[in-house]
Amino acid sequence: MITFIESYKDGAFKNTSIIPNILAGLVVGIVALPMAMAFAIASGVKPEQGITTAIIAGIVVAILGGSRVQIAGPTGAFIVILSGITTQYGIEGLQLATLLAGLLLLCIGLLRLGNVIKFIPYPVIIGFTSAIAIIIFISQWKDFFGLPISSPSPSHLHERLLQVINIFPSFHYQTTFLALFSLALMIGTTHINYFKKIPAPLVTIVLVTLIQVIFKFDGITTIGSAFGEIPAHLPHIQIPNITYDKILLLLPSAFAIALLCAIESLLSAVIADGLSNTHHNSNQELIGQGFANILCPLFGGFAATGAIARTVTNIRHGGTNPISGIVHSLFLIFCILALAPYATHIPLCALSAVLFVVSYNMSEVHHFMFLLKKGTRPDTIVLLVTFFLTLFTDLIIAINVGVLLSVLFFVKRMSKSIHVEIETEKTLKTELSACGMNHLPKEIMVYNLQGPFFFGAVEFLQQTLHLTQQNPKYVVFRLKQVPFIDSTGLKCFCDIIQTYHNRTIKVYLCEASAIMQKKLLTTKLSTLIEGGKIYDRCESVIQEIAFIDV
Repeated sequence: MITFIESYKDGAFKNTSIIPNILAGLVVGIVALPMAMAFAIASGVKPEQGITTAIIAGIVVAILGGSRVQIAGPTGAFIVILSGITTQYGIEGLQLATLLAGLLLLCIGLLRLGNVIKFIPYPVIIGFTSAIAIIIFISQWKDFFGLPISSPSPSHLHERLLQVINIFPSFHYQTTFLALFSLALMIGTTHINYFKKIPAPLVTIVLVTLIQVIFKFDGITTIGSAFGEIPAHLPHIQIPNITYDKILLLLPSAFAIALLCAIESLLSAVIADGLSNTHHNSNQELIGQGFANILCPLFGGFAATGAIARTVTNIRHGGTNPISGIVHSLFLIFCILALAPYATHIPLCALSAVLFVVSYNMSEVHHFMFLLKKGTRPDTIVLLVTFFLTLFTDLIIAINVGVLLSVLFFVKRMSKSIHVEIETEKTLKTELSACGMNHLPKEIMVYNLQGPFFFGAVEFLQQTLHLTQQNPKYVVFRLKQVPFIDSTGLKCFCDIIQTYHNRTIKVYLCEASAIMQKKLLTTKLSTLIEGGKIYDRCESVIQEIAFIDV
């Protein structure tokens, strides 16, 4: 709502702004219509449920979201998760999982945790999106080639692939021909100047449907023959049966939907910012997505998120504010009310061809290959582990393991970022001059700690101090270049100073920041260091030691 109000204040409802956004909304609506039906069918639900999802999500996210140009609806990234939920728990289970996911997203947004999602590493995102693209591609072979595979298909990818290979000799010739023609149209219309301004999915669906209506090829599966007629009216509210046992059963699935929705919607919003020179509100965006996913299942819909391709289309056709998202939904309402009877003639193989292109665009082939060839070894490992875990296990397992691996590699790199430098008369020349001294007394050893002092760096610091260990009378630690210290690092530092204290070596600390001083002096450290305080300057410490020895 904040973004909607800001758009209004910026003149979103002036004539010069309304017309371009209405036109952009119509174009996006044309693109969204076949996509919504294709994603619904691939997710195991009826095509009209996909349109319903696009309508509700489009309006809600446009009004309540955190991006001015975001277009929400069903997306390809959800297919793998949603089809699995539908197969295991049915449509009612899918809708309940979506509702729970909406509540989770709402909580994440209200708790202002939107920025946390941005910290998911790039190799993890590329790894699972590339794997999802392959899974979508293989899942569409059945309709693309007209294979006589009975539902439900095996849940594991390798089993599904073996099933398709074994039954492939029984492919349907007419279906395959129409599917290849659809694929050629999808690819060709994007390269022909005359058709470039018309969305390729629309050209494909309309022409292939007309061909099927005219020639009536035998054995071609259409939306009508597979799902029956699409109702020419808006859905009524329907409350899913909610029980405590069902909530516990579907909570992991809801978490998966919420996580993927958050990642994709914020990724789409970031891309939109770059193209439209705007700045989205991450938390508000998740709140909008939360409300959308709460309302969608109440009207027969399912999970929705920010759709990157439709959002980009919106921007490129003049969309600058939420009006385009609302118009996109209104256009889809018109399609349900006026064009529903004609949609029953759409061949499923044409929608499969559309999803073939969608899966290729999702695959991020160029980015995947770039990371493989040019990425660091840790990034390559994270990419491949996430990729194969998504293919052969589960998306949430893949993301969790990918993020955990990234964190471990980061900690390993950071553990080597702390340095211990032994100060010499040359490096302490300025400090000694300030004290009126020419030489550093042999009984004083000054350590200059540089870098974050956290759990990953503890072992390295201990080893370094052990290797440089001597038997001075006084030890001075300079902490000017230590930005922070965690509890593990604090305990390690206390143990090091305790060791010096047991050997009757006096320890001084100096040059720590105010935050560091507060953290250090709230522990037993204050009883182990000389003076029970941290000195502001190193020369003050040297001067005090010199005075003691006089």
